[in-house]
Amino acid sequence: MPRTDWFDDPSAPKVNSLVPAAAVWVEHSGRVLLIERSDSGMWSLPGGTMELGESLEECATREVLEETGIRVRVFGLVGVFTDPRHRIEYSDGEVRQEFAVVYRAEFTDGFPAQSPESPRVEWVPLEHLDDLKMDSSQRVRLQWARHHLEPYVGQEQLRGSIR
Repeated sequence: MPRTDWFDDPSAPKVNSLVPAAAVWVEHSGRVLLIERSDSGMWSLPGGTMELGESLEECATREVLEETGIRVRVFGLVGVFTDPRHRIEYSDGEVRQEFAVVYRAEFTDGFPAQSPESPRVEWVPLEHLDDLKMDSSQRVRLQWARHHLEPYVGQEQLRGSIR
């Protein structure tokens, strides 16, 4: 289902859904695990929305495995990202405001494998992160994970000035 990410745009459609999501920063040998999303063609951290009956940490590890073929162990927190100016519009009429908890995890095993949600899965060298096409909300999360050990809590107010 195609999606459009909106940021601080007065013409963006009105939000009609609030969804908890988890994403995961996995760094291994100087590379970060990223997916290219099938719904937007943009690169992002692996992750997705929580299902009934699971914890957010379980959601994080499940989504990484489903989207990448990689098994991970969550050990920390990058931050909690909740910016109501970021809206995600889906072709079925849902307009979502997410709050995403981004975890730190370590690689345990597996090999990158594509899925219906992620036609490309790669271990991207840290120095190549700025070269990839991605939504600005993903850039904020990647920059925070890369440059800060303390968790980020709050709105993504530092967009573009996190370094």
